[in-house]
Amino acid sequence: MQKQQLITDLQSHGLRLVDGASGASGRRGGAGPSDHKAITVDGTTVMVPVYTDSATDSPYQIEVTQGSNRATLSRTQESLAQIEFPAQPRFYGLTTADGIPYHQIALLHGRDVLATTVQQTCMRYRDPATACQFCAIEKSLEQGRTLARKTPAQLAEVAEAAVRLDGVTHMVMTTGTPHTADRGAAYLAECAQAVKARVNLPIQAQCEPPADFGWFLRMKQAGIDSLGMHLEAIDSAVRARIMPGKAEVSVDTYFAAFEAAVAVFGWGQVSTYLLAGLGDSVQTLVATSERLIDLGVYPFVVPFVPLSDTPLATHPAPSPDVMVAVYQQVGQRLKQAGLTSATIAAGCAKCGACSALSTFEH
Repeated sequence: MQKQQLITDLQSHGLRLVDGASGASGRRGGAGPSDHKAITVDGTTVMVPVYTDSATDSPYQIEVTQGSNRATLSRTQESLAQIEFPAQPRFYGLTTADGIPYHQIALLHGRDVLATTVQQTCMRYRDPATACQFCAIEKSLEQGRTLARKTPAQLAEVAEAAVRLDGVTHMVMTTGTPHTADRGAAYLAECAQAVKARVNLPIQAQCEPPADFGWFLRMKQAGIDSLGMHLEAIDSAVRARIMPGKAEVSVDTYFAAFEAAVAVFGWGQVSTYLLAGLGDSVQTLVATSERLIDLGVYPFVVPFVPLSDTPLATHPAPSPDVMVAVYQQVGQRLKQAGLTSATIAAGCAKCGACSALSTFEH
């Protein structure tokens, strides 16, 4: 099986951990790739769902020798490949002067990305009338595995250690949406400035479009290298059903913000998540991606993952056939435009581990 197809299959179906695979456990709840495990397939590190409903029924499984970072991947009893797990980062073993474990402040995503949610609460999360149905941002906070708000000094301390000890090459800072018109841009800028004062690490910030697009320049001046503003869904009916609060920020507003952000951060340094499988058609995903590419925005198309303990926990993930259809068309358009994951300074699309899209860019 080709690597492209295998990664696509794994991210749609998930992966069952069996026979001593507890040592290969992933992470549950929170922002970003929750309920996932990082694995390396033929030199490519990807995030694969392991704790979702769909993963329990996946035809793919791994058998792990306790204490080993390697495993045999099989499908319906047929051995397919040897896979590896990225080593536990050394910075996880450290604590701040006031006793907070570094892994409660930031985590390793993929192979070499430091990721943090600077504010782990969101104004939309606790109200069913406004909450994004796929989101688990506060789950890790409820479970005591992270902090509600990381300070700029804490983030700078952890970032320096992650670069020095584990060779981290870029950083992602995201945030829950606060009750302020800047939508978190102000605090992201403050945090980025502190990190850059401590270590020269490319940073992507992620937030909703601020009311004042002047924040883009202020974020850039603070040391933020690339920006993510995430549409997730496109069709108005899908947005209203899946993310009713966020849907109040129109697609037109997002595109106005994209255009303004590209003017500041540069062509190819702005990106957005598009979650396939929530109801948008292949045609809608491809057409929107083309529109984004024409603006110089990277459309990071990712298969929807039904996270545990969310309203969409039993919603089906998109089929591999759907994902390949989108990846092939968007990948070809990215290649033609010369807008690839490798051209991005920092962020989720540069890492690419939550999607197989980057393997279709060539």
